[in-house]
Amino acid sequence: MYDIIRSDDRGTADHGWLKAKHTFSFAEYQNPERVHFGKLRVINEDRIAPGKGFGTHPHKDMEIVTYIISGAIEHKDSMGNGTIIRAGEVQRMTAGTGVLHSEFNHSQEEELHLLQIWIFPEQKNLEPGYEQTLFSRDEKLNRLRLIGSRNGRDGSITIHQDVDLYSSVLESGKEVSLDNIADRHIFVQVVSGDVVVNDQQLNAGDGLEIRDVDAVEVRAITDSEFLLFNLG
Repeated sequence: MYDIIRSDDRGTADHGWLKAKHTFSFAEYQNPERVHFGKLRVINEDRIAPGKGFGTHPHKDMEIVTYIISGAIEHKDSMGNGTIIRAGEVQRMTAGTGVLHSEFNHSQEEELHLLQIWIFPEQKNLEPGYEQTLFSRDEKLNRLRLIGSRNGRDGSITIHQDVDLYSSVLESGKEVSLDNIADRHIFVQVVSGDVVVNDQQLNAGDGLEIRDVDAVEVRAITDSEFLLFNLG
């Protein structure tokens, strides 16, 4: 079963300094048909103006993954972390019993473009935690590069849930595949370019929910980048 979420059908928010698109219900965008997909709760595509961002605010009982598309974000939290996360880097914050953090565009000149992803944790009241890793373009080129997993294997960030998160940069005409997924939920989020996923064409910003299939094949029509979630 396939369900495409077109980029233009996502929820939108324009706060001047922040332009956001919400795949699932978030803040003022509430869509009872788009609340979550399995354990995947939020995919927000944010564009943040230079020097602007989110002041200190709380989170609890959520795995928060930030994927930087372009620019750099300045992060501070109540665990004592203060860091800059740049394009190509992925951040995981386990909110667990509760954390406070702030996020600002590190640049005073360039827009920040990112995906913020929330995943329900496998249990509540986990100890808060933080992780940040760079995955180079070459690591993702024309292959599925595991960037997040329950056990942190292959150098991926650790996500406290039954999920394998892949990133891929595909050159036009190239393809990748994933099999043995008949009992899994698959979600594909296109970051840029145009791809075909099992005969379903997707463009930049589109998402695709997949259930009850044995395998997924992604072929690039143009040079593309995407994320693939393999969810239990």
